Amino acid sequence: MFTGIVTDLGEILSSDDIPAGKRTRIRTAYDTDTFDIGASISCGGVCHTVTAKRNGPDGNWFEIESAAETLALTNVKDWKAGQRINLERSLTMGAELGGHLVLGHVDGLARVTERQDHPDSVLFRFEAPPEAAPFIAKKGSVALDGTSLTVNDVDGLLFSVFLIPHTLEVTTWSARQVGDMINLEVDMMARYAGRLAEFSRSG
Repeated sequence: MFTGIVTDLGEILSSDDIPAGKRTRIRTAYDTDTFDIGASISCGGVCHTVTAKRNGPDGNWFEIESAAETLALTNVKDWKAGQRINLERSLTMGAELGGHLVLGHVDGLARVTERQDHPDSVLFRFEAPPEAAPFIAKKGSVALDGTSLTVNDVDGLLFSVFLIPHTLEVTTWSARQVGDMINLEVDMMARYAGRLAEFSRSG
């Protein structure tokens, strides 16, 4: 489980096809001695398991493997060497919850439809996949490429968020443009509320 507060801006060193899907090596500022093989790290908003790691004089790195379902549902399939990626280590008991509870289970891809740069913020507008749109509410929370953000407004499949300069500086968002496909995870509370409503109607 995560909070959607990005704590490192990693760099993809390699991304190779393997029989099970894709293996990716990511350069990180994290001290890899402080987490074990099998640890969970949010990589671009997708929960992944660490399969290899090393601290070295030329930089620290860890490896993850992405299964076919992950490649089908997320933008992991498009990752390339040299690309920057939002990273967050898993939440520990007693840690400050600065964003909202994020599982790292992506619901689909949201497309950037508009970017407006202002002196003190940037507005992004997205088109959500139809199956995820009902769970996105004005002033609610979403995780976009692993970043916890507050929804500014909603109109059908479209929704928008404002990003402050600090978020642009410490995440991949400064490079995002119209047409980019973004990993979207809706608020899990909205997901459970929707399931309860569905069950009540069917019952």
